[in-house]
Amino acid sequence: MATELNQTTQELLDQVNQMYPGVVLVHFGDEKVGYIRHDQAQQESLQGGIEITVTDITAPDYTASHELLHLMMIMQGFPQIFFQVSFGDERLDEQLMIMATDLYDVAMHVIVVDEQRKHGLIDDQIEALYIKGVDATLTPETAEPDDERTLRLLTLLDTLVFMGDHASTVDAHLRELYPVAYKAAQEMYADLMVKPIDSPFTMRRAIVKLFKQFDVKLNQSGLPALHTTEFTTLSTVLSERQLRLDTRQLFEVFHSEMTNKETGEKAYIALQRSDRQNSFVVNPPKKDSDVFFKKMYDKTVQELLDELNVPYIVRK
Repeated sequence: MATELNQTTQELLDQVNQMYPGVVLVHFGDEKVGYIRHDQAQQESLQGGIEITVTDITAPDYTASHELLHLMMIMQGFPQIFFQVSFGDERLDEQLMIMATDLYDVAMHVIVVDEQRKHGLIDDQIEALYIKGVDATLTPETAEPDDERTLRLLTLLDTLVFMGDHASTVDAHLRELYPVAYKAAQEMYADLMVKPIDSPFTMRRAIVKLFKQFDVKLNQSGLPALHTTEFTTLSTVLSERQLRLDTRQLFEVFHSEMTNKETGEKAYIALQRSDRQNSFVVNPPKKDSDVFFKKMYDKTVQELLDELNVPYIVRK
């Protein structure tokens, strides 16, 4: 029997299609593993549209609505991440991109999951399938440190965001199987949720906070930091006043050890002064670069970003 969207998810799809300039389609696979994970769907850009394939139909409406809400948030002007620099090691770059994307998604899930709950798309059964997915992903902790520490922390942090106010129902289970990672995830979650996350500006602040928090936790575990704030470009969210400021007041261009993927040269990264987050990458000319930078710093933020075709979000 063919899988079909329920009325709530269909309405969400219709809403996305009203906002999106092309067409958004949802297709279903036929796999059914019996648990939920956030890797059970994929998006593909097609000519004139986007195709969402729900590869696993254990909870088709949960999974489809989850993808649709992610898409809707981007269309509503929430920050996006880009990968414009490289450490010169393909495997390392790939690992960093996966982890940065996972951390970004954790922050986005604060709103996505809240919307799913408001639409009645998460109930006790969905929660049970989700926790089953966590246990299928992770092995229980032992006394010896292993190479799953980073994955555990990421997965359990996402679990706390998913469970929200319902976390007490799975607290004993997670504490028993993953005591160290769960405690660290709880600390990160408490810190993440101190301020409301309900707009592009507060979302960006939350993403930067997660990038930094995660490095602190990795260092505490004796693991190397990811330096995601430098490696990952995150859309900047600026007020009308900030757009009128001189570039030097808001950004500092940092000559990094990484290379620019576009040019193959050493990367020049524009860090926002307030939070030291990579906001865009600059390609200076090889000749007279000092003149280029002087002129760049003299321009207003809006002039520079428009000239460089850097996407930005205007804070309402």
